Amino acid sequence: MNIGVAGAGAVGCYFGGRLSEAGHEVTFLARGEHLHAMSQQGLVIQEEERQFLVDGIFTGNVAALGDVDLVLFCVKSNDTKEMAQQLKAVIKERTLVMTMQNGVDNEEILNDVFGADRVLSAVTYIQAAVDEPGKVSQQGRVKLVLGALDPSTDFASAVVSLMQEAGVDTVQSKNIRVRKWNKLLWNATFNPLSAISGARVGEILDDDQLRKTAETICREVIDVAIHKGILVEPEATVSHIFSRAEMARQHRTSMLQDRLRGKRMEVEAMCGYITKQGALLGVQIPALQSIYSVLNFVNDQQNKTSVLKT
Repeated sequence: MNIGVAGAGAVGCYFGGRLSEAGHEVTFLARGEHLHAMSQQGLVIQEEERQFLVDGIFTGNVAALGDVDLVLFCVKSNDTKEMAQQLKAVIKERTLVMTMQNGVDNEEILNDVFGADRVLSAVTYIQAAVDEPGKVSQQGRVKLVLGALDPSTDFASAVVSLMQEAGVDTVQSKNIRVRKWNKLLWNATFNPLSAISGARVGEILDDDQLRKTAETICREVIDVAIHKGILVEPEATVSHIFSRAEMARQHRTSMLQDRLRGKRMEVEAMCGYITKQGALLGVQIPALQSIYSVLNFVNDQQNKTSVLKT
C-alpha cells in the first residue's frame, strides 16, 4: 500500500517507519532540520531492544502525498484545519485519512473536510520522542485502537490488518469516540501539569503536591466528561489513569517535549477544549482553568520568541 505521513514527528515517524519496514511505500511529510536529516541519512528508529533505519520518501511538499491510499494524520492539533485543506486539494477521492492526534475534536474538522466515510480515528498508546533531527526513540508498550467515524463503513478492519501485519498491536473499536475520550482523560491529567512544572510523569506521581493537583485535575475532567454524556465511573477511572501513569514514569509528555524545544504546545487539544466545554456545561474546573491560562501565556511568549528569531 502507498502510505503518507502528514506530520512526521515522533508518532508519525514511528508508525510510518514500522509500515515502511513491512514493505509499504511510505512518504513522510516533515520540515526543518528533521526533514533535512532524514533526507540526508534516512530515519533512525531506536526501540528498547533494536534499532532500524527507514529509507522512505522524505519531503516538505504536501503534493507528494497525492497518490497515497492512506494518510496517517499526525500534525499537531493547532495545524489540523490548515493541513486538512492542503491535503484535500491533492489526495485522491477515495484516500483514507486516519487521525492519530491527541484530543477529541480533530475528527469533527476532518469529517467536515473529507466526509465521515473516509475518516478513521486512532488512539495511540506509545512513548516516543524525536531525540535529535532524523532520530526517533520509543520505549515501553505500543498499542493502537482504531475505528471509523461512520460505523456503517467496513474499511477499518483492513487498516487494522495492515498495522497488525507490520507488527503493531492493533484492535478495532466500534465506539472510537469513547476510546478517544478515555485517552483525553489521561492526557489532560498529566500533559498540561508536566508542561507547566517541567516534571516527568514519575516526578508528578512522587511529589505530594503535584500528585494532589493531578488528582484534582483528573476529577475535574471526569466531571466534564460525565456532563458530556460519556459513561465514566469516577473512582475506577481515577484508579485506572494513575495505574497507567505508573507504567510511564520516565515519560516526558508531548507538551513538555514541545515546551523544552520552544515549540507551540497543544494547549487547546489537551486542556482548552475541556475548559471551554466546562464553561458551556456549567462545570467548575478551577485547577485546569488556571493551568490553561498560564500555558496560553507561555505559548504566546514562545511564539513571539520564535518570530523574533526568524
